[in-house]
Amino acid sequence: MTVVELPIEIDQERIEDFCRDRGIRKLSVFGSVLRDDFDPVNSDVDVLAEFESGALNGIGLKYFGYGPELASILGRKVDFCSRLNEHIKATVQQQAIPIYERS
Repeated sequence: MTVVELPIEIDQERIEDFCRDRGIRKLSVFGSVLRDDFDPVNSDVDVLAEFESGALNGIGLKYFGYGPELASILGRKVDFCSRLNEHIKATVQQQAIPIYERS
């Protein structure tokens, strides 16, 4: 699956601004948004952020606002994470689709 084939609309310019402003080097979607059981009305979007070195230093509680901010860009609830449980990490990294990657 590619970004174009996702069942959600991606405003690439807004995503790029969001990521650049927060020091995110790679932003990927995973989970139900990549599967046939995704419900365009009720499903949330699972998002994995990989930050530039030092980008989270001193960020504090602002981090917890990133999910709601991204939700306003994507137009649906977002489960935002930057760390994965070791039990699912390899699977998620293999299946995740990048929607932004700093070049």
